[in-house]
Amino acid sequence: MKIAIYGRPFNDQGVLPYIQQVFDTLLEHKVEIYVHHQLHTYLQGNINTEPYKVLGQGDRIKGVIDIFFTLGGDGTLLDMVTLICDTGIPIIGINFGRLGFLASINKNDIQSAIHAVINREFTLDSRELIRIDSDLEIFGDDNFALNDITIHRRDDAAMITTHVFLNKEFLNSYWGDGIIISTSTGSTAYSLSCGGPIIFPESNSLVLTPVSPHNLNVRPIVLPDSCTLAFDVECRSANYLVSCDSRTAVIEKTMRFTVKKAGFKLNLIRLNNESYLSTLRNKLLWGLDVRNY
Repeated sequence: MKIAIYGRPFNDQGVLPYIQQVFDTLLEHKVEIYVHHQLHTYLQGNINTEPYKVLGQGDRIKGVIDIFFTLGGDGTLLDMVTLICDTGIPIIGINFGRLGFLASINKNDIQSAIHAVINREFTLDSRELIRIDSDLEIFGDDNFALNDITIHRRDDAAMITTHVFLNKEFLNSYWGDGIIISTSTGSTAYSLSCGGPIIFPESNSLVLTPVSPHNLNVRPIVLPDSCTLAFDVECRSANYLVSCDSRTAVIEKTMRFTVKKAGFKLNLIRLNNESYLSTLRNKLLWGLDVRNY
């Protein structure tokens, strides 16, 4: 089995023992380890990298790598989406961050999680992605998102107006700080913090969530993910922001954006002792008396 590991540089040196445990455990199972070049640069001088191969920028991964591990939080896993793209390579995240809806493996469960992955004790949870298109290819080929696509005013700017069209029919005009187009996966991310609903991955839905709307009668709306959304943005300031997961572009002109399903899915590994409901309960402390926390 060939396993690749991805991670960003860590400010906290306290994670190094856990990273070492990941490599040691994988070597015990005699797998072939590839380390992404960005993580390899960080690990030099901290961890022995001799037994591992370096995965360089532009190296072929489809048909070569069997499984990807990410070391970090949900943001680290989202970074991986552009690398994996439509290859179908399964991915699992070990959480060194805080909440961790996507990177669901606790750093204290590294050995048992790796054992389960090596022995194929998991199922694949296929998640839909969305893509954004415009006259200018602002994100190039990386114009897709697992969590959400966001149109947002700049911090020092006035509110923006976003005219939204659903399957070419006018839906609504939103006055406020912006709007979030979220997948079911992203419904527990930025959309949730803005009052959006939690959507089960099997629901085949998108969520349109306004950010600080000027009109109080505006609420999040759940839409079928088979629809096509179009957005015309008006802004009194010089520019505004468009984000695609963790990638952000500054837009300096009036432009129409189209958002729809990306046409491929991302395969998340879900261990047999996990479920979507158990993740929700653990992360949101459901079923617990929070007065004791």
